[in-house]
Amino acid sequence: MDNVPLDMVNLAKEIIKNSYAPYSKYNVASVVRTDNNNVYWGVNIENASYGLTMCAERVAIFNAISHGEKKIKEILVAVNSEEPAIPCGACLQVLSEFGDDDTQIYSISLKSNKSKFYKLKDLLPYRFSSKNLKI
Repeated sequence: MDNVPLDMVNLAKEIIKNSYAPYSKYNVASVVRTDNNNVYWGVNIENASYGLTMCAERVAIFNAISHGEKKIKEILVAVNSEEPAIPCGACLQVLSEFGDDDTQIYSISLKSNKSKFYKLKDLLPYRFSSKNLKI
């Protein structure tokens, strides 16, 4: 897992046990670092009414914003499956509200130690933003 911040990996390893995934059995932990170098985290939380399930990435981002942060510098997504996973489209859109083209996204597998690295612009090159609203 070269180039992946070790402090974020260690935190993800610690918190993934808090993931609530009784239906999919797909546990996810996410850690964000803000421009102020503060770190916040979240885990996925499933619900029997599947549409109410919340991804770990959005939990982590909302946690940061709830603490007064406004800018996400980097995000780590950790899974216990063989292959790393990228954030879903909804999470990428939320990330784009508080990140920029160069926001770093680390995807890691805690099971196989594989990792991948992206920038937000790689995964969401044409995002919807306040610029589209023309307010």
